[in-house]
Amino acid sequence: MVVENEITSFLGWLIPTGSNWYEGALFQFLVTGLVFALGALLLSFLVLLVRYGPAKAGDLIYRTFTDGFVDLIRISPRRVGALAWLSIKESWRRQAIIALIIYGVILSFASWFLQTNQDPAKVQIDFVMAWTTFLMLLQGLLLSAFSLPNDFKAKTIYTIVTKPVRACDIVLGRILGFTLLGTVMLAIMGACSYLYVNRSLSHTHTIDATRIENIVDAQGAVIGRAAETSYNNDHSHPVETNPDGSGEALSSYGHRHPVRADGDRLVVGNATDFIRARVPKRAASLNYLDRQGVEADRGVSVGSEWDYRSFIAGGTNAAAIWTFDGVTRETLATDGDVNYLPVELIVRVFRTHKGDIEEAIRGSIQLRNPDNREIKSSLVVFPAKDMSVNSFRFTETLFDAADQKEINLLDDLVSKDGRVEVIVQCIDGGQYFGFARADCYVRLPEGNPAWNFVKGHLGIWVQMVIVITIGVLASTFLNGPIAALLTVSFILLGFFRDFFVSVATGTSYGGGPIESFVRLITQMNLTTPFSEERGAPVRIMKTLDDVIEVTMQAVASVLPDFYSLSSATYVAQGYDIPAAVVGRQVCIALAYIVGFTIAGYFLLRTREVAK
Repeated sequence: MVVENEITSFLGWLIPTGSNWYEGALFQFLVTGLVFALGALLLSFLVLLVRYGPAKAGDLIYRTFTDGFVDLIRISPRRVGALAWLSIKESWRRQAIIALIIYGVILSFASWFLQTNQDPAKVQIDFVMAWTTFLMLLQGLLLSAFSLPNDFKAKTIYTIVTKPVRACDIVLGRILGFTLLGTVMLAIMGACSYLYVNRSLSHTHTIDATRIENIVDAQGAVIGRAAETSYNNDHSHPVETNPDGSGEALSSYGHRHPVRADGDRLVVGNATDFIRARVPKRAASLNYLDRQGVEADRGVSVGSEWDYRSFIAGGTNAAAIWTFDGVTRETLATDGDVNYLPVELIVRVFRTHKGDIEEAIRGSIQLRNPDNREIKSSLVVFPAKDMSVNSFRFTETLFDAADQKEINLLDDLVSKDGRVEVIVQCIDGGQYFGFARADCYVRLPEGNPAWNFVKGHLGIWVQMVIVITIGVLASTFLNGPIAALLTVSFILLGFFRDFFVSVATGTSYGGGPIESFVRLITQMNLTTPFSEERGAPVRIMKTLDDVIEVTMQAVASVLPDFYSLSSATYVAQGYDIPAAVVGRQVCIALAYIVGFTIAGYFLLRTREVAK
C-alpha cells in the first residue's frame, strides 16, 4: 500500500509537542476560526459604517456578537432534536429513499460489467465504496442546499421562527437531521455492499481424482499429495496437502481454499482471505546497495515522474535493505507448534525487455543481523508478480547462508536491541524491482475485516457530514441553485485540494491563475520566461495573481481534503485502518459541524426572514 506521508499518532496530530506545536490540528482550527471571525467582524463593520455611520455600526456589531454568544451557550438539545426530527420527516417526504433504490439497481447489474483480474476483491470493494460515496455526497448536497431556500420560498419557515427557537437551533438541527438520515441510509448501503462483495467473491473448485499425484521423499515414502484445481473464475490453484489429505489450495488472485480428503477425492472448500485487515509493522528505515554493492541513499530511476519508489537492477549486487526494530518473541506468529516471523513484500516490477511474459521475474529475500552482517539466513527465491503481496514465513530455525548450519532467528539474526534487516534482490538480469519503505513490513495479528469495512464507511460518513454542513451554511444566505453550486465547488476543489494549494502558494508550474491563462491562450509552455519580465503588463499580471493567491489561501484553510478523508484504499487493499486515522476523521467532522454551525447562525440571524 502506498504511504507517502507517515501516519502520526492521534495526539501527535491534534496537539503535537516540541518545536512544531503550532502545526497541531487544534491550534490550526482555533487560529483559522479566529482569523475568519476577525475578518467577518471587520467586513461587517465596514458595511454598517457605510450604511449607518460609526456609532450605530459599532452598536450593532456589539449587540450582534454579545447576543450571539448568549444564544450559542444557551443552545437547547431538546429544540435541536425536535428540529432535527422535522428535517428527517421533510427529507423523507422529498423521496430521499431514491438513493437506496438507485444503489440497489447498480448492485443488481454490477457483475455484468466488472471484469475479474488478479485482485477481484479490490475491484469489487473499490466499486461499491466509490458508488456509495457518490450517492451519499449527492444526497447530502441536494438535501442540505435546497432545504432552507425551499422553506423560505414556501414560507413554511414562519412556522419555525415564530416558535421559541434560535437561529443556532435551526442550523444545527438541519445539520444533525440530515446527518442522521444519511447515517441510516449509509448503514443500509454498507450492509448491502458487504453482502454483495462476499457473495460475488464466494466460489469453489473441484479436483480431478485421476490427476492427484503423491509427493515422495528420497526413500519413496509418501509425504504429501499434489494436484491442480479446476479453472473457475478465470483462475486455478496448485494444491499441496499432507498425507492425510488436509491442506490448502495455494494463494492465487489474493485468496486460498482449504482442502480436505473425502476417500480418494480431495474436496476444495470456499475461498478465504479475500477480505482482510492486515496490521503492518513498518520498517524504521530503507537503504539501498548499488550495482557494485556500495551503500546508496536511493536506487536508480527508471524514468517515472513519480519518485515514490526507487529501483534496483537485477543480476547485480544491487539490493534493498529494510531495517526493523522492536522485533521480539511477541512479534512472532504461531502456526501450531511453529513460531515464525511473517514478512510481506510488495514488488513493483519494471521490465527492460519482455522476456518470457508468462514467467514472473525472480527475486530473493533473506534476513541479516545488523550488528554482525556476516550472519545471514539462506536465500529464499520467489516469483515476483507486479504489485502483488508476497508472503514469507521465517521460522525460528533457519540456515546460515555461508555454511548452511542451523541458526536461530531471535538469537542469531535479531540484534540485542531488537533490530533485524530484510534484504531483497532481483535475480534476473535486465529487469528491475522498485520499492518504497512501506512496501516491506512485518505482519502483526490481523484485525477484523468486517469491522475494517465499517471503518472504511466511516470515511464516507465524514465526507457526507462535511458536504451537509457546507450545504446548510450556503443555504442560510443563498438561494437553492446557487447554494448547490457553491457546495459542488467545495466538493470538486476538495478532491483536488493538493493542486489548489500548490496554485495558492505559488509552487505549481505555470504561475498563478492569470499567468496560467495567459500561457494557455499564447501557447507558451509552463517554464518559458516572458520576454519582458520587468514590463508593466507582466508586473500587473503577477500582482493580480498575488492578490488572487491570498484569497485562494484563505479558501484553502477551510477546504476539506476529501481524498485524504477516504479510507477506501485501506479496505480495498486489505489493510487495517489505524485508530489514529479514525480519530482524525471524526475530529475533522466535529470541527466542520462546530465551525459552520457558528458561521451559519450569524448568517441566518442577520437575514431578513420575513423579506
